[in-house]
Amino acid sequence: MREAYAAVLMVVQQFVVVTVAALIGLLTLEPIVLLFVAPPFLVAVAMFTAALRRMADQQRAFIMADERFAEAASGVGAGLRDVVACGGEDRVAEDVGRHIDAQAAATKALGRLTAVGSVAVSIGTWLPLLLVLAAGSWLLGRGATTGVIVGTVTYLLQGLQPALQTLVQGLSGPGLWLMVTLRRVVSAMETAADLGASDAAGLDSGLRDPDLQVHDVTFAYSEWAAPVVHDLDLTVPSGDHLAIVGPSGVGKSTLAGLMTGLLVPQAGTVSLGGVGLDGVSAFVLARHRVLIPQEAYVFAGTLRENLAYLCEDVSLPSLDAAVDRLGARRLVDRIGGYDASVDPSSLSAGERQLITLVRAYVSPASLVILDEATCHLDPAAEALAEAAFGVRPGTLVVIAHRMSSALRAKRILVMDGASVEVGTHAELFARSPLYQDLIGHWQAATGPEPLPLTGRLSSRT
Repeated sequence: MREAYAAVLMVVQQFVVVTVAALIGLLTLEPIVLLFVAPPFLVAVAMFTAALRRMADQQRAFIMADERFAEAASGVGAGLRDVVACGGEDRVAEDVGRHIDAQAAATKALGRLTAVGSVAVSIGTWLPLLLVLAAGSWLLGRGATTGVIVGTVTYLLQGLQPALQTLVQGLSGPGLWLMVTLRRVVSAMETAADLGASDAAGLDSGLRDPDLQVHDVTFAYSEWAAPVVHDLDLTVPSGDHLAIVGPSGVGKSTLAGLMTGLLVPQAGTVSLGGVGLDGVSAFVLARHRVLIPQEAYVFAGTLRENLAYLCEDVSLPSLDAAVDRLGARRLVDRIGGYDASVDPSSLSAGERQLITLVRAYVSPASLVILDEATCHLDPAAEALAEAAFGVRPGTLVVIAHRMSSALRAKRILVMDGASVEVGTHAELFARSPLYQDLIGHWQAATGPEPLPLTGRLSSRT
């Protein structure tokens, strides 16, 4: 935002200086030529300035349409296996198609409005040029010389035209972005302020030490497809460590989306601390639960900004402790410390996952859901990360990429289509054929391994 503000300020300053200098030059050259130059130039500036508000509104509509499309596309990408498995391709394609059409319409509308800038440049500079040339004989008859006409043309083409063109381009680009951004920031602040202090305190109190409850939840990606989740009842007590396992495409990521409020069930409720997720604002909910997906999000900025993304006021000792517990110290040193710039494209998938794991660890959220968030780490690094989250205060839900993650959990939820089973490793191994099969395939692939232990599991055995 600072860069955009500086760019806009520079463009406006340059426009004012060049315009004033050119008009003074024309006044000195021959005052009468200002009659042909100043009125259309001022009309053009006023017309463009008046259109800026509508252009900003349309720019905001374009950005919102783009964000809604990106959100819909990312949601489809995250749950693509579930969508295909449940036959929801047509419904999802229709939904995404609506976002694409909305984005295209917003782009066209913005394009039509930005054409106002080109019209303003034509009126403000090319029209005065034509007027001066057309009135050349009249000016010569009024005592002006050929040099005056040539000088006027020079001021127009070398001074006013580039200045107005630069103003239009600057305000149509960084200027509109700055206006939209400032309005969204102010709107977000007003929304947060509208959330009354008593309501916020009540929600925070209810979610401070929350049980996660899934009651009679049913979810399907289309009306005609079989539900991915059907009549699910599940309670995850505060402080629990639950692993979710099942075949690929069975709906584990869908369940994670329901648990975090990112997906809305067709039936039933999901609540934290007795408060339904549909009744909690995103502003409040974001402080109490965090979902780390398989594809880690790392942005261009400093390493500290990435790690503290969910807790901007995290202390240096807390950040150091999280980095050490999650085994990310070598990565921090390799990047160059917390204040070094991060280039996401230069990081491996595992390194990006480490950064997002530290980000989740230092967040204030009491509920952490890891949706295959360690799949790009080697087994030892994954065990270290899950051990760190195991002793972290709060509730941990792990969508297991490896069955060793299930063995580290206190309880395990096995998903088999729309049916589920919950229990300890021993209980499920005794009664669940699917769980036996999953364990058998894992042991056949990895060979005999000792039972993984974490701080959380060992403290309960």
